[in-house]
Amino acid sequence: MNPKSLPRLFTKQPALWFCILMDAIGCVTYIFPGLGEWADTVWAPISGFIFYQAFGSFGGALGGLFSFLEEALPFTDIIPTFTIAWWIQQRQLKKHIPGKSETEDRNINKNVARK
Repeated sequence: MNPKSLPRLFTKQPALWFCILMDAIGCVTYIFPGLGEWADTVWAPISGFIFYQAFGSFGGALGGLFSFLEEALPFTDIIPTFTIAWWIQQRQLKKHIPGKSETEDRNINKNVARK
């Protein structure tokens, strides 16, 4: 089965460093006491839009909404939304690599651990 023909949650693949940077920008507002939550009202829609543009498709739209809410709600900036989405995407891609099964991956890992 061709992995490109499988339905995917995300259609784009941002780099891990980009996702970590976006999460760090979301946390920077805590540096400014009293100003942090106000700054989140500005950053929240920007974060949601960037998330959608970075990941695309239905998952990007859903994640963009979650990212917006996470930034808009008080004291939730600590959640690394972009990095979690990157991890989910990598897990999804790993499942669909042709010619490899999960049991093969486990057996390879066991053999490496024994050496």
